[in-house]
This record gives sequence, C-alpha cells and structure tokens, in this order.
Amino acid sequence: MAIPFHEPGCWAWSDALQRQHLSLCWALECDIDPMILRARQLRRQGALPQASCVEEELLPLF
Repeated sequence: MAIPFHEPGCWAWSDALQRQHLSLCWALECDIDPMILRARQLRRQGALPQASCVEEELLPLF
C-alpha cells in the first residue's frame, strides 16, 4: 500500500502507519553503501553484535 507523503494529515498517522511508510521508503533505496544495507539486515535478523561490528567499520578514522 503506497501512501503519498503529501497526503493531508500525514502528521497524524498512527505509529504503525508511520513505520509502514518508513519501511516502504527504505525499500526504495538503491544507492546506499552495501555495508549499511548489511548492517540493517543484521539488525532485522537480531544479530545486534554483528551489526555493531559492521557499523563500526563505517565510522570515520579521524
């Protein structure tokens, strides 16, 4: 179910509807670094320590 962001009253959406809309937006992302996508996938799978390790690799070195 696609929900137009400009829909009047979108600020009053329920939490569930906001999460659904955010998930739909994330599904459209195609130019994100593969490591970021991997970290998200690990978090969704409940592998939090592994996701944290991948995220640490993304931190700047300075």
